[in-house]
Amino acid sequence: MQAVPIGLKRIAMSLGAALLAIGMGAESHAETVRIGAPLALSGALASSGTKQALAYEVWLEKVKAAGGIKVGDKMYDVELITYDYQTDGKKAAQLAEKLIVDDKVDFLTAPFGSGHTKITAGVAERYNVPIIAVASSEPVHDQGYTNLFGTLAPSGGLIDVMIAEFQKAIPGVKRVAVLGREDVFPNLMAKLMADKAPAAGLEVVYAGTYPIDAIDHSSSLAAIKAGAPDWIYVTGYSQDLILVRKQMADIGLEAPIVTMITGPVYREFIDALGPLAEGVTSATWWHWGTDYQSTDVFGSTKAFYDAIVAKTGGAEPDYVHASSAAALVALQMAIESAGSIDRDKVRAALRSMDAVTFYGPIKFRSDGMNSARAYPLIQIQGGAPVIVFPEAVKQADIKAFAGK
Repeated sequence: MQAVPIGLKRIAMSLGAALLAIGMGAESHAETVRIGAPLALSGALASSGTKQALAYEVWLEKVKAAGGIKVGDKMYDVELITYDYQTDGKKAAQLAEKLIVDDKVDFLTAPFGSGHTKITAGVAERYNVPIIAVASSEPVHDQGYTNLFGTLAPSGGLIDVMIAEFQKAIPGVKRVAVLGREDVFPNLMAKLMADKAPAAGLEVVYAGTYPIDAIDHSSSLAAIKAGAPDWIYVTGYSQDLILVRKQMADIGLEAPIVTMITGPVYREFIDALGPLAEGVTSATWWHWGTDYQSTDVFGSTKAFYDAIVAKTGGAEPDYVHASSAAALVALQMAIESAGSIDRDKVRAALRSMDAVTFYGPIKFRSDGMNSARAYPLIQIQGGAPVIVFPEAVKQADIKAFAGK
């Protein structure tokens, strides 16, 4: 286990935090909001976990600049206690419990990703602690948990938007091949496509999965090529999708539409693939081009964008940064609305929340998921992700992959 990166530690300490070191207890502090966060700062999900940590740091800096969180007529300090769970689900559960029992946090945030969110949400539910998540899989939110709230909207909406818009943009698309990683979110997204496609007039010519640690996709890709699909749809995480795309190129596998969920929204996908990324489409829950004005600590999408760019030295934020920061924004707004850090009151404020933030609308359904809204679709064009839907923020038209 590792403690939070030094930058985050420094900011938390300056807000009145006491102990971030691993293995040490934490004393109770008056007029301090204590938030615990297990993060994947190493291991397979370190890329997303590091973005989550960065988003938390930027939020914390904004809160510090504002003097803390307003609770009733007082300003409270914020202590953010984080640990690296090393992309290990068992450790995620252990650290979530440690944060509640030993570090005495008031609230939790969940790790990035559906699988580990489900694990830590179970711990939070056992201790009746509100937990704010970044997970879009409905199987995570259908457990009957009363303490789980998530900033991402349901995954199913992404599929509906993609099918409708891609069929409209590229007529004649009739055959789809689906390949998904055997993990909670990627598997769900693959199954949703395979299940929804026939109702839209799409023939599913291949539907398969691959193990979490797969490095050779040749048999699946050969079967897909034999099916001659018009649309190739692959789910997984960045490194999976980079590997799949390279192996597609090795065997000359193409189609008018190639979609990967959700790698193309990340800069590392484009950097790793170069020209091979061109034309790949994806869907996302947020894009900095959708500019919202808000009353939260950021004030607007543009201000959040500028804060991330300044912090990273030029890298643009993606939905992982935004949805992670939005989790803490939602928690802060609930605390301020409740005028208390009492868990029951904050939980009630989260349940009744209906707000526009820098991230967009946040209104939690009865299962704790953020209500569905317009999902941006993106395509890599000219070496960068551009918005191809919705019309209000559209940056380019959808182009057929590989010039087809």
